[in-house]
This record gives sequence, C-alpha cells and structure tokens, in this order.
Amino acid sequence: MNIIKYSTLVFFICFVGIKVNAQQLEWAEVEPGVWKTTVGNPEKYNLLTASGVAPYHEALLKLEKSNFPLSKTDITTKVVDGKTYLKFPLQKSEQIFGFGLNFKTVNQRGKILELHVDHYNGSDNGRTHSPTPFYVSSKGYGVFINSARYLKVYAGSAVQRDSKNPPKVQDRNTDPDWDPHPYSDGVEILVPAEGVEVFVMGGPTPLNAVQRFNLFNGGGCLPPRWGLGFTQRVERMTDAKGVFQEAKDFEEKGYPLDFIGLEPGWQSKSYPNTFEWDKKRFPEPEKMVKELLQKNIRLNLWINPYVSPDAPFYKKIFPYTASHTVWAGLVPDLKTDSARNFLFNALNKNKVDIGISGYKIDEVDGGDSYLWPDLATFPSGISAEQMRQTYGLLMQRYTTELYQQKNIRTYGLVRGSNAGGVSFPYVIYNDYYNHQDFITALINSGFAGVLWTPEVRASNSPEEWVRRFQSNVFSPMAMINAWASGTKPWTYPEVAPIIKEFALLRMEMMPYWYSEFAKYHFQGIPPFRAMNLEDGFQNIIPAQEIKNNNLEENPYAKAITKEIKDQYMAGGNLLVAPVFTGQKSRTVILPKGKWFDFYTGKYAGDGEVITATPGLAKIPVYVKDGGIIPMTKPMLHAPKTDEKVDIEFRYYGSKPGTYQLYDDDGETYNYEKGDYSIRTVKISKIKGKLTGSISDGQKNKPNSTGKISYKMMTL
Repeated sequence: MNIIKYSTLVFFICFVGIKVNAQQLEWAEVEPGVWKTTVGNPEKYNLLTASGVAPYHEALLKLEKSNFPLSKTDITTKVVDGKTYLKFPLQKSEQIFGFGLNFKTVNQRGKILELHVDHYNGSDNGRTHSPTPFYVSSKGYGVFINSARYLKVYAGSAVQRDSKNPPKVQDRNTDPDWDPHPYSDGVEILVPAEGVEVFVMGGPTPLNAVQRFNLFNGGGCLPPRWGLGFTQRVERMTDAKGVFQEAKDFEEKGYPLDFIGLEPGWQSKSYPNTFEWDKKRFPEPEKMVKELLQKNIRLNLWINPYVSPDAPFYKKIFPYTASHTVWAGLVPDLKTDSARNFLFNALNKNKVDIGISGYKIDEVDGGDSYLWPDLATFPSGISAEQMRQTYGLLMQRYTTELYQQKNIRTYGLVRGSNAGGVSFPYVIYNDYYNHQDFITALINSGFAGVLWTPEVRASNSPEEWVRRFQSNVFSPMAMINAWASGTKPWTYPEVAPIIKEFALLRMEMMPYWYSEFAKYHFQGIPPFRAMNLEDGFQNIIPAQEIKNNNLEENPYAKAITKEIKDQYMAGGNLLVAPVFTGQKSRTVILPKGKWFDFYTGKYAGDGEVITATPGLAKIPVYVKDGGIIPMTKPMLHAPKTDEKVDIEFRYYGSKPGTYQLYDDDGETYNYEKGDYSIRTVKISKIKGKLTGSISDGQKNKPNSTGKISYKMMTL
C-alpha cells in the first residue's frame, strides 16, 4: 500500500479497528542545543512537572554551539491504539549509553528494557532505582523522553521489515559468523500514552550531550562541604547515648566524621512510621542536635513516607492518601497540597527546625510486593504507575524545599529517582551489595543524571573491607552504613591504619571534590563518569571476551566486545581503577595522552593497557598530564564557613596545567545569587623548574583559601 505523506496523516485499519496517527515532526530549539517535539497529545503530568525544575539557561548559553544532530526524516513516530511509538536512527558504528542506573552493563545497544522504578534485583532489564529515559550516543547526541510511564525500549534490538538499512541475511548452516542478533538501525521506544514530549540534546561530543541534559534539568546539585566529608550510619536501635559515644570514638581514634545517620529506631514506631522521636531513646533531641553541631557533627534521619496509625496527623492526612497501604501505612498523595502539608510539616517540626541536616529516604523504589500496586488510585487522579515513577522525585523535591526555605543546604540519600532529579542533593543507594556491580552503577550514574554511592556496610574479610572502603572514598558520598552490622572503620584492627589513611585522604581532597561538584552545577559535568566520556578513550580498541560458546548449553553463543565497567573518571583529572577482593593485579586502560600515578607522580602510560599491582594499601588512581589536584591538610571535619584552609596544588606531568578552584560559604544557597568565587590556577614546568600562580580573590566574594603552595609530583 502506498501512503501519501501529509503533515498529519490519519487512517483507519478498519478490519482490526486500530486507529493509527502518523505525524511529521516539528522541532523547536527550546534551549541552546536542546530541541523539542510533541507527539500526539502528551499527558500533563510528566517527569519535568513532577520535579518542578527549570533549565539553567545561562549555563546552557556557554556551551559550544550545536546543530541538530540527527536526520529529522529518519525519526519516526505514530500513535496506535492509545500508545505512542518512537523510532530514532542508529548507525552501525554507534554505541548507546544510559537508560537509567544500570549495574552490570555500560553499553546498552542491543538491550530490551522496561524502564520501571524498582529496587535493583540483579538484572539490567530496566527495573532500577532511576530508570532515566535518556540515552547518549557515541556519535555525540542524547535523547530524552519526558514521560512518567513504564517505557519499553528496544535499543537497537528490533528490525523492521521495511528498514532502510536491513541486516545481512545469513545462513546458519553454512555461515560460521551467523549472528543471532541481526543488525538493527534504530532505537525504538513504546510509550503507553497517547502522546509524549521528546527532547534531543546536541553535542558535538557525548559529554556535551550529557551536560545539556543535566543543565536542562536545572544543573547538578552542589552539596554543602560537610556532605563531601565522611558519614557513619549507626545501628538501627542506637540511642542518644550511643550517638554521643560514636562521635567520641571517632574523635579519640582520629577518624574524620561530618554527619551521623540515624536509622529507623529514632522514631517511636517504624514500618509504618510515626515521624516522632522515641522519647526513651532520644529524650532531648534539640539539645542533642545542638551539642553535636558544636562538635561540627550533623545528624541525618532515616524515613520512608508511609504513615502509621499512631502518627499524630494520621486521621488528618487519611483523605489525601492512596487506596492501598504500604506496610499497613498510608501512602500520602504528594500531588495534593494537603498531603504535602501534613507530611512535610512533620519532617520539619522538631527535626529540620532544630538543626537536623538531612534525610535518608528509603523504600520509594520497589519492589512490587511491597509498594502500592498499579491498580491503586490516588486522590489527585495521578495514576499509580505515574506515582511509582515519580515518588522518589517528589520526596526529594519537597524535602529539599524545607532546606531552601531556610537557606541551608542539605545532602541526603534516596532509593528512587528519575529524570528531573539532577539538581536535588541526594545520592542513591540500595541493598544489592555487589562491589563490582556497585562500580558499574557509579559509572552509569553519569549517564542517568543521578549520584550513586558504593557504600560500605560489612565485609567477609579485612581485604574486602579495605577494597570497598577505598572505592567508596572516590565516590559522591563516603559512607559506612552500619544500620544492621554496627561496623566501624576500625572493625578490622589489622587494616585500620589503611582505612584511616583513606578516610583522611577524603578530607585532604576536599578542595578538589568541591570544585568538581561546582562543575556539575555550573557546567553539567558529572563528577563521576564513564571512561566513554573521556577524550582519547574511545580510540582504544579493547580486548575481546567470549561468553559460553558451548552450543548445547547456549545455542545462540556469540563473542561480544568487552565493556569497560570497572574504571571511571573522578572529576576532570583522576582515573580510578578499583581492585576487588582476591585480585592481586588488574589491567587499566589509559586514554591517549600521558598519565601519572596519583601517589608518586611516576609516569604510568599513554593510550595503552597497563597492569597495576598496587598492594592492599592502595587503589590505583592516575592523573592526566598537566593535571592539578588541590589538597588541604587532613581534617576531622569539613571546614566551617569563613574558615581559612591552606591549599597545596599538586601538579603532575610536564604539560602546562590550568585548574578552576571554586569557593563559596559551603553551607547556604547564596551561590545561586552569585556569592561565589572561581580562581584560576596555572602551573607549568620549564627546564625542570615549577612555576605556579593563582588569580587574585575577588573583593567581597568568598575566600577561604589560606596559605598557597605548589608541589611538583612528577620529577
């Protein structure tokens, strides 16, 4: 059948009674390098309306100009029987990254996923803590589907019969290279709604596409300085006396500590929750918070949002809750003003208003047997499916507002998020606890617009304890979560000196971490990200690995390209390659350009595969040529506002280096009004002699820098 193309073509396939609407798309550049099209009749409630974020226009203006990166005629859409079908072109050499917080794979081409908020259960099938409907191409563009529905994704895995680039037909009987997965020339996405908003992010590089996505969603979060220090979550039934003892032990043993996390036992009842202090374990919470703050230690409180019949506001909030309960607790409809008022007033009164510094928001992700079912109803009319996809976003949004109203920054933990959550000061965690997969998740977090911590809970050996702790230090939140185990940094005495060294290293690197998070906010550059976003990395051809090739056991066996999912960039200058339990050595792929050992400054390699044998006391970390790492003295607490700290700028290699050192008061949102400073550091080595300079501090701008020194790490 020949079909004549019009701007909108509607035809009916009467014999099956299905309505098909094919639409020629109109793209509008809504922000610099960001284009939008509307397909069908999009739902009013989506990820952007749930998060309430606005694009960071001024930052987007500063990015390199980009043209529309795809062939518009090769993007096809249609609405069939109340569902929206999307197809985006793929070239043969393209790699696809993203589609949420995946734990086992980085390259998503060839995958079939259902993007569904859930706890991670061991398989990269789309069910995860943040199933962000955004993907990035190795060709230097990104695609974002703004829908709060469960999306079905065929990421280069389906072949249409009328494809412009059909796969080669092979005969398995005679072709030894027969491929069970024929070439697919498109990413196809099924949206279970009568329309959707689609955004394309320009490049020209994959990192630029990620930057545009992050800035379009408000820019990355900028934690308070103390949030980048060290945190210990105590055993779940710890009382006030135990909290003070914890703080005392850390201080006496010389371990850094910036905030303590209280688990469910701080409440009078939990699962479901009263959101009230247990008066026996915590008789004077305001006094406790005040005394801890005087010691430069803050408190973070565990919650989930499900309301116990014993909560003081239970009867009042009842009419504004879902038809189904969770752990016999009410589920507040956060799209109603009344439910929000009751719940967040409870989180403010005698908590935030007495100095509680943040929340850990649990169980807003899954699984299906715990949370409300998809047939649940909510007073606002938002479907259970849409609420599942956005509940973590809503909790982050409104708890953040509690702190914004007081002009105090927070930094917390959350189990569920989605697109739109980039700017919220929360880090995702879970109960899966596989070290290798935790690192893959950390890599993928940079594509998903979220932060992830490979937290440390417990270990089976001193070696595992060290290896987990080392990689956790090079992550968005350095944390021991001892809610069940009661573990301490010094739990294994034989490796306690190594643990202390890395805990203090975290504090020494505070100027670096803070400056890199500033880039996340002002430039949209993820502080922790995949090697695929690093210049020079994609030019290296990795080795091959063979999956099970026994045709009896695996009749569709096929060699696959090895993914690089165990090393990552930490900020702009550091490459981190964690070592896992049982490993004595590991290979590291260095991008093109010279790289140097972080600890010694010795030359490591240039665009090559090297073998690292660090021993137990080190995690392999490398610095690019000309890299500058600002370091300070090893403090036990993050510096206070206006506290002067001396900074040593460590310089690696021989290439002239430049670094942007960021500074503000470290605690308020005044930086959003321009109350911050960025000082340019320049270092070069001429005839073996080091020359360093830093631009003058601006008048009436924050300046916490004390004495400045420069250290040449590479001799």
